[in-house]
Amino acid sequence: MEAPRAIGTFVVWDYLVFAAMLLISAVIGIYYAFAGGGQKTSKDFLMGGRSMTAVPVALSLTASFMSAVTVLGTPSEVYRFGAIFTIFAFTYFLVVVISAEVFLPVFYKLGITSTYEYLELRFNKFIRLCGTVLFIVQTILYTGIVIYAPALALNQVTGFHLWGAVVATGVVCTFYCTLGGLKAVIWTDVFQVGIMVAGFASVIIRASIVQGGMNAILKDSYDGGRLNFWNFDPNPLQRHTFWTIVIGGTFTWTSIYGVNQSQVQRYISCKSRFQAKMSLYINLVGLWAILVCSVFCGLSLYSRYRDCDPWTDKKVSAPDQLMPYMVLDILQDYPGIPGLFVACAYSGTLSTVSSSINALAAVTVEDLIKPRFRSLSEKSLSWISQGTSVLYGALCIGMAALASLMGALLQAALSIFGMVGGPLLGLFSLGILVPFANSIGALVGLMAGFAISLWVGIGAQLYPPLPERTLPLSLETYGCNSSYNGTNSFATTEMPFSTSAFQIHDVERTPLMDNWYSLSYLYFSTIGTLVTVFVGMIISLPTGGRKQNLDSKFLLTKEDFLSNFSMFKKKEHVLNYKSHPVDDGGTDNPAFNHIELNFTDPSDKMNGTRL
Repeated sequence: MEAPRAIGTFVVWDYLVFAAMLLISAVIGIYYAFAGGGQKTSKDFLMGGRSMTAVPVALSLTASFMSAVTVLGTPSEVYRFGAIFTIFAFTYFLVVVISAEVFLPVFYKLGITSTYEYLELRFNKFIRLCGTVLFIVQTILYTGIVIYAPALALNQVTGFHLWGAVVATGVVCTFYCTLGGLKAVIWTDVFQVGIMVAGFASVIIRASIVQGGMNAILKDSYDGGRLNFWNFDPNPLQRHTFWTIVIGGTFTWTSIYGVNQSQVQRYISCKSRFQAKMSLYINLVGLWAILVCSVFCGLSLYSRYRDCDPWTDKKVSAPDQLMPYMVLDILQDYPGIPGLFVACAYSGTLSTVSSSINALAAVTVEDLIKPRFRSLSEKSLSWISQGTSVLYGALCIGMAALASLMGALLQAALSIFGMVGGPLLGLFSLGILVPFANSIGALVGLMAGFAISLWVGIGAQLYPPLPERTLPLSLETYGCNSSYNGTNSFATTEMPFSTSAFQIHDVERTPLMDNWYSLSYLYFSTIGTLVTVFVGMIISLPTGGRKQNLDSKFLLTKEDFLSNFSMFKKKEHVLNYKSHPVDDGGTDNPAFNHIELNFTDPSDKMNGTRL
């Protein structure tokens, strides 16, 4: 292999490709602002008028899960820790099945806009408020990271202007969210998935040409110990093993797919429950495709830099920058293609941020504004939804400034989700799966789960686990023909993974740190969920949980599962029951019912939904 040439830079074409991506996204927003009479009601704006079909929703779910953190983070994760990340394929399967068969049926038959509405129906107003506030805080934090992360990485490598990029993405996002509502969010996501696949494909194809074929890349990875798929070590302290990924990962991602407003809002906006389930299952294929692409990019990274690691050699200052570094390295002769990759990373950001903004607007309008001000007309609610979109867009850009102080991206993002997502998932699981859970149990459970997961999470940020827990694989620099000689070839293994600004150095390791705080970050969510569920169950029993009379539609019932199979039995029945004027419970989606649903006051609300 010849000595690596100087790395390329960004040219005009790259900026043009990037600008085109932003422009098309904005145009889609303008189109949906006026198509079909615009956004007349807040329901149109927040729920796409409940008229979406499975495929665009599936692509949109895939896109928003796949932020730039995935585009830049996963390949460098594979480069440093090996391809065990592929085990997430099993995790995604479990997550999608749980979301589609446990959470979706209940949310769908209640026809709610905000998932936290469920908490009030099942428990009480206060718990709904807790859920809403947690969600808003968590999402703004996460979105800040998602905007800032790619901007920083791309800025360091390509010289792409840092705050220019942050503000541009934030503004474009806010623009099309505000104008076009959920429909614009979903269709821009579909376009952005296309861009992401194109970006990944160009990198993979070019890398395999440069390195001499797929087999050469796989052989290099095998020799470097990067194909470490089977690690069945049951120790919960090891960062990634089969068990931490399948068990911990399932809890972490279910809290995103099953109960997180930004995802739920989208599959609830489908025409029928069948379309909603299909969208989740189609999205699974998308998740797998993206996982395979990003893992393969990571292996190509290793194959390209196996004897000269740019990170140890101080060519890039953080692992997240390895991917853009390689893009400029191998694609410098193709003007416009590095721009396509940057567009790919940013469209990841755009799709995540836009879904967050739309979800935040939905939650604010449904949970904070509607219950307080009952007299608002639909028109003014629609304006308020657009106003909150602008507000949250600005807030997220502000959070990006804060994120510039917080450390290692993937970890921070996931641990925030773990800390907050776990207890929330536990709260919803209590409601849906445990008939005797009551509001006291739920509240105490939520507090307990939250306290425990914050304790672990913050402890792990302050005292990061030792390298023998995270098992980074060795990176070499002997092939670098720079003034820098190979003395430093293993320096990377000593680098602590959490580079947060709050770390405490040179401290005696106590058993508490070595065992409790060193827990794999994927288990934070698991602990939060389990603590919430168990405490909730234990507290509910003595406080009169058995005595409450609950409507079965708030719980997961046998019928919800069996109705999957009614598709095959009663085809002709399904076709005609939509046409009966008022069949009792004629459709499974209240938003389509011929009876007008009146959500003006709580007593009405119950009568309206309980057709």
